[in-house]
Amino acid sequence: MATRTTFLAERLFDGGGGAAATDRLVHVDEGRILAIEPAEGRRPANAITVPILAPGFIDLQINGAGDALFNDTPDARTIATIAAAARKGGTAHLLPTYITAPGTGFTQALAAVGDAVRAGVPGILGVHLEGPFLSPARPGIHPPDAIRPLTAPDCDLICDAAPLMRLVTLAPERQDPALLKRLIASGVRVFAGHSEASDAQMAAAADAGLIGATHLFNAMPPLAGRQPGIVGAVLTEPGLFAGIIADAIHVAPRNLSLAARLMPERLCLVTDAMPTLAGKNTQFTLMGRPIRLVGNRLEGTDGTLAGAHLSMIEAVRNMMALADVSPGRAIAMASANPARALGLERELGAISPGYRASMTLLDDSFAVRQVMVDGRLFAAAD
Repeated sequence: MATRTTFLAERLFDGGGGAAATDRLVHVDEGRILAIEPAEGRRPANAITVPILAPGFIDLQINGAGDALFNDTPDARTIATIAAAARKGGTAHLLPTYITAPGTGFTQALAAVGDAVRAGVPGILGVHLEGPFLSPARPGIHPPDAIRPLTAPDCDLICDAAPLMRLVTLAPERQDPALLKRLIASGVRVFAGHSEASDAQMAAAADAGLIGATHLFNAMPPLAGRQPGIVGAVLTEPGLFAGIIADAIHVAPRNLSLAARLMPERLCLVTDAMPTLAGKNTQFTLMGRPIRLVGNRLEGTDGTLAGAHLSMIEAVRNMMALADVSPGRAIAMASANPARALGLERELGAISPGYRASMTLLDDSFAVRQVMVDGRLFAAAD
């Protein structure tokens, strides 16, 4: 149950991307941020002192954590396990991500998220459906025989499930334009991913309402002189967001830096995490394929990347250390930017009066201490 809480933030990053304010009292009541004021030397006896207070991190793409995989057992219990494990890395809110499965297997994911929300699992914003409406030319670790175009019955199922269906990743060049428009008109956010879309095809999809790309630079053609493709479109089009996996495995540090410089307010850090995150096992099976953790790299037997072994706070620290991104901007990429991508910028992604009280509490070394989700405070280990 949400209770009244006061934080004394030695450094407060409000989500705007700038430098931290110092010594601020943040008052929380009934799951909302009530007020923020300078401490001016005051240290209320009941205040929780926090070295660094940041908006709650929002992970748009997480497949599993805590030895649980959403595709394996798509139910509310699995979602609760993933959410609890993700909080160890500072995640307050997330989209459980269901990848390509045969037929209409994604309906299980929709039902599971609905059950989790009704059960009060903290931090669940909806589901991210990554596939099966992808390009067979860019399957990545997704099972190629299950990849297919979007159909009218699929559209019926997904549109009826809005707003639980928050985000769909698809290959826009493989879809019926009318169905794509209908999907977007229902309120579903649509990203391009596992796609070979040309610059012209991306422009047409953006005109229809597509708003971004999934795991920028991965499962898409590279930027070329005469073929900007998805990468060129996302880097230069002001209306497009992008998720990016900042583990220095999926994307080279120079490309992390390039994306951060060109789209500082549109780049969203994601984990693309798998069961090994905050788990005990170093191997698991994904759609019948054995996956193993080698160092910090998750791969199939053929070496194909299979998600990531990454937490949100690690992604934030990597952007600071590897891409020369300021702390305030890196934090915004984990909070304010994904909130905007989901259309939730008036309630999440910032520490401001009236916003939902979802915050990530850090120490001076940017390690996670606690996470608050809608006024409920969790230890990172919970």
